Amino acid sequence: MKLIILLMSLVTPLAYAKTSTCFGTTSNGRLEHGVELPAEGKNYVGYSSVARLMGRTYVHSEVREIILSAYKALETEQPDKVYKYAETGFKTGGRFKPHKTHQNGLSVDFMTPVMASNGKSVHLPTHPLNKLGYNIEFDQSGQYEYLSIDYVALAAHIVALHKSAKGRGYDLWRVIFDPKLQPNLLETKYGSYLKQNIQFSRKRSWVRHDEHYHVDFEIPCSQK
Repeated sequence: MKLIILLMSLVTPLAYAKTSTCFGTTSNGRLEHGVELPAEGKNYVGYSSVARLMGRTYVHSEVREIILSAYKALETEQPDKVYKYAETGFKTGGRFKPHKTHQNGLSVDFMTPVMASNGKSVHLPTHPLNKLGYNIEFDQSGQYEYLSIDYVALAAHIVALHKSAKGRGYDLWRVIFDPKLQPNLLETKYGSYLKQNIQFSRKRSWVRHDEHYHVDFEIPCSQK
């Protein structure tokens, strides 16, 4: 009996975690049993500890696994690159101001990977003075102060997310990123894969999406 109790105590709480269920759509939905993304990992961090405490980093359980698997793959594929995720959604989904989507656990914002003037991969700064990074504006050459968009890191991440999703039987519905900057992604070594597998936004969204890219995951949901 004592042995059984001991073995049960060694089982991680994640083993008992329920699989999330999404309802409705990204723009009119909700989420049951949402899970929180880790604050950080070997090659990634979250955008704000305060926003995390406010419960703004929850996703569908399958989305969490896809994201973490992609980051793990990037440790080998792009070992010198670092990444940062941003807004996701609430634990139970629903209206997520100021976003129009992010309502059912399948929408995730990622801050655009950047390089410093010396070519080193660094995190885009996210703090209250720049609205957690969302107020940053890159010029048409992908430059912001001493930072430049790292298109290789960005393209590699999208590819890793897609492969991770497909490996779990899912897909990416769409990736929203400034259409004027998208050609730079296609010029990387990942360009051919992106053209064949990723549905990018063709028109500018209601916000530019240059300092971040929005990913909607394609996972079956129940009716709201």
